[in-house]
Amino acid sequence: MTKDELVSHVAEQANLTKKTTEAVLKLIIGAAHRALKEKRELRIDGLGTFRVTEKKARAGVNPRTGIKMTIPAMRVPSFRAAQALKDAVKQGK
Repeated sequence: MTKDELVSHVAEQANLTKKTTEAVLKLIIGAAHRALKEKRELRIDGLGTFRVTEKKARAGVNPRTGIKMTIPAMRVPSFRAAQALKDAVKQGK
């Protein structure tokens, strides 16, 4: 499902305009970005938890040249699905 499809679906189900629904979705995404930038978790019941994971620096190889290199430490977003989401996917609902 694309963002446009999500906006259309939510607008239809909530009896809202697509413009209003898209504005709300942008606010939710912005709030998620801010929370993760501040290294805070974002929990949405029934969906899951978004959090920031710290990855350590590690050795790697450039696949084009074969030269060994160090991949720097970084922060990456991660997602852990809620049990309700796992159950829905498992049951095919």
